[in-house]
Amino acid sequence: MSTDSENDIEPRHGMPDPELLREEFRGRYLRRFADPAFEPLKAQIDEIEAVAWEAYRVARKAPHTRKAGSGFADPNYDLSIDWLEARAAIAAAQKRHDDPAGLPRVLIVNGSPRSEHTCPGETSKTWRLVEVARQAIEAEHRCEIEILDLSRLASEYGRNIYPCKACFSTAAPLCHWPCSCYPNHALGQTQDWMNEIYPMWIAAHGVMIVTPVHWYQSSSPLKLLADRLVCADGGNPDPTRTRGKDAKLAKKIELEGWDYPRHLEGRLFSVVVHGDVEGAENVRRAISDWLCFMHMSSAGSKAELDRYIGYWKPYATSHAELDRDAALQQEVANAAKTLIEAVIAAQSGRLIQAGEGLSDPRQK
Repeated sequence: MSTDSENDIEPRHGMPDPELLREEFRGRYLRRFADPAFEPLKAQIDEIEAVAWEAYRVARKAPHTRKAGSGFADPNYDLSIDWLEARAAIAAAQKRHDDPAGLPRVLIVNGSPRSEHTCPGETSKTWRLVEVARQAIEAEHRCEIEILDLSRLASEYGRNIYPCKACFSTAAPLCHWPCSCYPNHALGQTQDWMNEIYPMWIAAHGVMIVTPVHWYQSSSPLKLLADRLVCADGGNPDPTRTRGKDAKLAKKIELEGWDYPRHLEGRLFSVVVHGDVEGAENVRRAISDWLCFMHMSSAGSKAELDRYIGYWKPYATSHAELDRDAALQQEVANAAKTLIEAVIAAQSGRLIQAGEGLSDPRQK
């Protein structure tokens, strides 16, 4: 490689250092124990904080590792046990997906953060539409339905989806499949939900996303999910090839030729987006485009829907508006039925996706 090329791939630096000094770290760590009920345990908490500081100081991201072993480019590289367990769960999910004797599997995603179990005090219209979809499928077909309820990010203790760190934008091989950025024990970035979510998507033959519009865009939980699924589209299944997060090595590997493995390719999808004043069509298009970019396929025109509930009417009566909108409820049921019918047709070899055998001239 020429000197100029070496300069081209040299990782760029220059952002402010976020490292905390000792007292700032201690202050932030202890804020989680603000409840006076912890005061009798102050000495023990101080001891725990000291251990946490040491893990932070030496950047002990993955405290539990083992040798990668056979099947990896570098069998002697130390891999996180958290990552290896996530990889094993994905492999098991892929076997379920590929089992010809298994039932069709549909994953329905509730994209709304609203729930009666926390501040809003009321269920979401999205959840109600998820139930409409589930019941429509179960009424006519034997299948397995799994529901991914993203409202739990806002209502359940210890549920997190951390933001994507954009490793892919440095070089595709630096983005590992599954994501190896989390958990990061040194930074306290633990209890990340994605290692449980990846197998849900892999096992599914069809995915239905039901979401509201939030400020002309997808809801924040759905956007977090979408960003963290970037590793399913071109992500590197062998972190030992990049020696973990060696940015320059990953750049070299990409330039030598990266095959962009499509880990969700061939799965079918349905998208239902509802709003109250603006943005439903744009959000539906954005989600559909994202899924298509991952080489998933629309189940059909009736599987994609954008509608308004109580257009420009008060939020206070929006559930009553949904009660009265029987046509919308039927359209959502039809979207779900279209998805499961397409899944069954695909499994029997009757579904033809024109152009699916053509190769892309550009992977990126």
